[in-house]
Amino acid sequence: MNTLRIILFAKAPQAGFAKTRLIPFLGAEGAAELARRMLINTLREACNADIGPVELCVTPNWGNAAWRTIAVPAGVDITEQGEGDLGARMARASERALMKSRRVLLIGTDCVEMKARLLREAANTLRTHDSAIYSTADGGYALLGLTRFAHLIFSDIRWSTATVASETIARINHLGWSLHVGTQLHDVDEPADLALLPKEMVPDALV
Repeated sequence: MNTLRIILFAKAPQAGFAKTRLIPFLGAEGAAELARRMLINTLREACNADIGPVELCVTPNWGNAAWRTIAVPAGVDITEQGEGDLGARMARASERALMKSRRVLLIGTDCVEMKARLLREAANTLRTHDSAIYSTADGGYALLGLTRFAHLIFSDIRWSTATVASETIARINHLGWSLHVGTQLHDVDEPADLALLPKEMVPDALV
């Protein structure tokens, strides 16, 4: 059994599909290019963490042409998110992972602070806690770590709202699981968030 698996949930960096809230500011192509750069950066950091297998869990399916713009490092597993809301997709992936691994880290591509060091830190907390969460300033979360599975923490969550992290924490507490709450992070979803981008990720539309 693997000790830990990182699952990176990603949307194809396709114009009109990725980073839609930034399209009015960057244009469809600019928003898609930013999504591509952020995905590549997060995937690199996940691999550099060197704490276990990395799985890229994608939507839409891997046959989408936009995926051809991503050079996936050797050894990264490719899976598809499948049907249902984000909670259903995350539940399927985490349940599957915990059948083969003792710990799983679920992450997205929106957080530029998602570094290898932070992933190693989160992994270490799961040696002494049932779960870990790193919330974001907008009320969501950028990382959820689990050593146990329960549908409760994914079902009927009001996704893309300011209560996602607090609802998830409340449900973990209801289950009686031990929880590590990590440093608050920041997602890049809105025009004001673009100030958080490191220079190498700034899309050409802003240069």
